[in-house]
Amino acid sequence: MSLKGKTLFITGGSRGIGLAIAVRAARDGANVAIAAKTAEPHPKLSGTIYTAAEDIENAGGKALPIVCDIRDEAQVQAAVDKTVETFGGIDVLVNNASAISLTGTLATDMKRYDLMNGINARGTYLCGRLCIPHLKKSSNPHILTLSPPLDFRPRWFAPHVAYSIAKYGMSLCTLGWAEELKRDGIAANSLWPRTTIATAAITLVGGDAITKMSRTPEIMADAAQVILSKPSREFTGRYCIDELVLRAEGQTDFSAYAAVPGTPDSALAPDLFLPDDLSALA
Repeated sequence: MSLKGKTLFITGGSRGIGLAIAVRAARDGANVAIAAKTAEPHPKLSGTIYTAAEDIENAGGKALPIVCDIRDEAQVQAAVDKTVETFGGIDVLVNNASAISLTGTLATDMKRYDLMNGINARGTYLCGRLCIPHLKKSSNPHILTLSPPLDFRPRWFAPHVAYSIAKYGMSLCTLGWAEELKRDGIAANSLWPRTTIATAAITLVGGDAITKMSRTPEIMADAAQVILSKPSREFTGRYCIDELVLRAEGQTDFSAYAAVPGTPDSALAPDLFLPDDLSALA
């Protein structure tokens, strides 16, 4: 299966992983609505919803850039309505938008706490709630949330409890929706990288050193394409890891995804929230 003719609603897709997923879907001939806040160039981050739309159309898809803050219910409703009006429906929701601050409790004020939980957990829930009525009408509906496997060991909470609460909130949406929406044939899955991914966000958080030890967003995009092409009634409730998804499809060489060509897999930085035994998620 491919995503040709399918309509994707992607949050925060003006750059990074969200944009890579959008462009990969566009190569199949998909329609992509980009719902994100960046309409004007950011001083520290490249890309806007309009440059993303150009990339999508250059890749062979149809694009709809929409200025949208997913914390605002009225804005999300308007974005969903515009997508349905333009493309006739929604087949896929990709919950990509996320805020990050890897800070301890005393260093994380309530403004930052509310930002992360408002975008990550609440925004994911809100977008799901408003897209589900349209997903029910699709022949192969999927919700894909970029969030980690559920793992409640203290090591994943102690250094940055506010961010962990917000990020695992997204994963809890996957847990609940997979069961709640099973009768409707709507798949709900999460996708998470085995290594850090070379995005502007990672560079801001960890600097150039961690970026050089990362993979490019294209590995997440290729894994997402595999997941979103699967029959929704047969593949749901999974916490997927990008590399494992591609290995299951027969891929064994991942060198092309290294942010710095020639970097061996052993020198790549593992991402947060990964279980000790990845095979349990295969």
